[in-house]
Parts: sequence; C-alpha cells; structure tokens
Amino acid sequence: MKPSIPIVLMMGGLLSVAVLTSACATKKYVRQQVDPVSGKLDQVATKSDQQGQTLDQTNQSLGQTKQSLDQTRSTLEEDETKLSATNERAVSAGNRADEAGRKADQANQGVNDVRAALANTIANLDEYKQVAETTVNFKFNSDKLTNDGKMALDQMVTDQNHYKRFFVAVEGFTDKVGNAEYNAALSRRRADAVVEYLVAQHDIPIYRIHMVGLGEMKPLEDARTRAANAKNRRVEVTVFSADQSLALNNSAQSAIGGGSSQANH
Repeated sequence: MKPSIPIVLMMGGLLSVAVLTSACATKKYVRQQVDPVSGKLDQVATKSDQQGQTLDQTNQSLGQTKQSLDQTRSTLEEDETKLSATNERAVSAGNRADEAGRKADQANQGVNDVRAALANTIANLDEYKQVAETTVNFKFNSDKLTNDGKMALDQMVTDQNHYKRFFVAVEGFTDKVGNAEYNAALSRRRADAVVEYLVAQHDIPIYRIHMVGLGEMKPLEDARTRAANAKNRRVEVTVFSADQSLALNNSAQSAIGGGSSQANH
C-alpha cells in the first residue's frame, strides 16, 4: 500500500529539517573548532609581521652600528697616525732639547772656566806688572782696523807665548764729535775689533782679554782740532804679566814691542 501524499510530504519535510539541522550543527562545529585556530593563526601572523619589522629594525640598527664602527675605526687609525707623528716630533724635540742642554752645559763650563781664570787673575792682581803696550788709531766714525793698527798689534804680541801668566787690557776711546751715547757704543765696537783680531790672528784666549769702551772719556788731548781728534780716536792695548822674571826684564818688554802706533787718520 503506498503511503499517502501527506505522509510523504511530511517525511520529506522532516528529512529537510534533519538535513538543515545537521548542516547548521556542522557549521557551528566548524566555527567553534576552526575560528579559534584562524584567530590564533592571525595572531601568529601578526606577531610574525611584528617580529619581521623588529628584525628589519635590528638589521638597520646593526647596519648603522657597523657604519659607526667603521667610522670609529677610521678615526682611530687617523688618530694613531697623528699620534705617531706627534711622538716622532716629541722625540725629535726631546733630542734637540738634549742637544741644547749639552751645548748649554758646555757653554756653562766655558763660562765657569773664564770665571775661574778671571778670579785667579783678580786674586793675584798685585803680582801683575805692565810688560807691553800699544795704541791703535781709527779713522773718523770707523771701527775698522787699519793696516797700521794690525801691524802695531802684530808687533806687540810677537813673543807673547813667553808669558805663562798674563792678561791683556783693551780700552776703546773716541773723539768728542757727536753725542756721548753714540761715542760710547763706537768705542766698544773699536775695542771689539781689536779683541777679535787678537783672538783670531794670534790665538790669545778670550778669557785673558779684558775689554771696555770708554767713549770720549780720558782724551789724550782736550783740544777740538783735527790733530787732537785723530789722537783721541784710539784703542789702548796693555799686556800685564805675573811672571816676575819677565816683567822685570827690560829686554822682555822690548821683545814684545813696547812701542805705539800713532798714525793719525
């Protein structure tokens, strides 16, 4: 017996409802099971993106740090080069300072030797007697030695090696033409010219020479004539010795040459 149409329709409706109910249940199950996983995946993806951005930032920071380190290394290399050059200059300056110190020590030793010799001379000054003298004349306003002046000095010191203890006094003078300050300087230059000649040409030790410039003081003649001025433009050179056997011997004095050059120019 075939079922009636209403029953068939009812069964179809029930079947449809069952299918729909099953489908709804499946979707709900899917949503309950899959959606949380999708959410977690989204979170993981978001975190991955954030970590990726962090890694990019870290790489960028590392790149900047490397660049900074390279610049620092370059700066250190430049500083090392500069420091090396500075050290070389410092070493060179130190060597020059040491050399200057050695020269200063030598100069001080020389000064000490001169002072010791001078002190010895002064201590025994009463023992020194005049043994020779000469006068060197100069042209007007000049501090140049003339040939006559050189000959007079040569003659005076011909036998100076005979003296063991001696010193030479060199006194420079001018005439009264011009002001006193200028004449004082000119007299010193004239005395210097004589000292230089004695040291350079006759090897007389500098510490045995005592020099002074007296300008227009102590004139030989007070007149203002050309002849008087010519006599006053002079350097007087006197040799003193403590060797009594020679100082008291007239022949020794004549051997050195006690004469004077009075050439007037």
